[in-house]
Amino acid sequence: MAPRRMAQKYHYAWVVAGLTFLTLLATAGVRATPSILIVPLEREFGWSRATISLAISVNLLLYGLIGPFAAALMDRIGVRRTMLGSLAIVASGVALSTQISTPWQLVLLWGVVVGGGTGMTALVLGATIVNRWFAERRGLVLGVLTASSATGQMVFLPALAALVSRYGWRPAVLVVAAIAALLLPLIALLMRDRPEDLGLRQYRAAADAPLVTIKMDRPFAAAVWALRDGLRSRDFWLLAGSFFICGLSTNGLVGTHLIPACLDAGIPEIRAAGLLAAMGLFDLVGTTASGWLSDRYDNRVLLCWYYGLRGVALIYLPFGLIDASWGLSAFAVLYGLDWIATVPPTVKLTADAFGRERAGIMFGWIVAAHQLGAAVATFGAGTIRSVIGDYQPAFLTSGGLCLVTAAMVLQIGQRRGSTHLALADHETETAAA
Repeated sequence: MAPRRMAQKYHYAWVVAGLTFLTLLATAGVRATPSILIVPLEREFGWSRATISLAISVNLLLYGLIGPFAAALMDRIGVRRTMLGSLAIVASGVALSTQISTPWQLVLLWGVVVGGGTGMTALVLGATIVNRWFAERRGLVLGVLTASSATGQMVFLPALAALVSRYGWRPAVLVVAAIAALLLPLIALLMRDRPEDLGLRQYRAAADAPLVTIKMDRPFAAAVWALRDGLRSRDFWLLAGSFFICGLSTNGLVGTHLIPACLDAGIPEIRAAGLLAAMGLFDLVGTTASGWLSDRYDNRVLLCWYYGLRGVALIYLPFGLIDASWGLSAFAVLYGLDWIATVPPTVKLTADAFGRERAGIMFGWIVAAHQLGAAVATFGAGTIRSVIGDYQPAFLTSGGLCLVTAAMVLQIGQRRGSTHLALADHETETAAA
């Protein structure tokens, strides 16, 4: 009854968006934690950074690969049940990781269990909520939900770094697990799957607007069909390819290896974590603004600017590490403003290409490409550091790829024929079934 009373006072879409923000905030804290664990694990167990990076790579890869199936699962069993399952798996896996003593245990718990759990509430959750609950302000709301990743980093990293420095890495990990567990009763009581569950339409939807409702009997088959359709589409390849570079240049590289790179440069761990937190603050502003801009301007042009500026920032980073007094601060501002700003335009372009009804699943596969890029960067940068003792080649290569991607994204949406053909084929097969 409480959700119905709330819905009578104001549109319940904002409550759902708030709960989604908190969930994404908590899982962002979980995903940010490995950046402060690399050096403590290296010191305690004597494992190489390549070994530790392997577990983080598995985590990032599963985080992306689970996304399309999670989107289909949300349509089958509901968003609330999916979120509850995700939080329960994440809390359990993170808590159990305090008992590890061998590399395979790290890969199993932090890589497989935590990676799969966080993948169930990946970026596709925000895209699904926005497309189900909002008829207007979708770009702005998606920008805020996407910025939760930066906010989680801003909230968690300095505190976790201080805990690790004073008490060790295990208490810090337990704090993260407890936060995820505390969200379970809140989601169980207040989360709802669709506006129709409360007798509502989407936020600011017209009275005669059609309902965006899909009920999938075979969610995993639907995810595979969506991938098949995407592989026939030129736009899908452009979107997935650009997002691969996005993952390679953000959480796979900077999100995982910036703190170890700062330690190599003689910068204390707490200060390095504060630098990432500052980037999170700027990204909160940049990604929210990106959502607002995506409702008003050509999303291809926005992506071109974002990838171009990110490329310049990454090429500058090795030089910024040399002069940490002001160089890293300049990097934090330039890079932070568009860290995850690419998400709202990419979601909008995905919905334009494949329709709002399928935007969640199609974006899930595009996110899978993002996390594949993140996994490649995490393991690749760790291996480069282990072999030559320096991260510079990894930063420069990533920056160059971003500049190439800035030109590539301008081609999105130039030819729609392959996309429409794929969608028509799928609709024909569905009707025949």
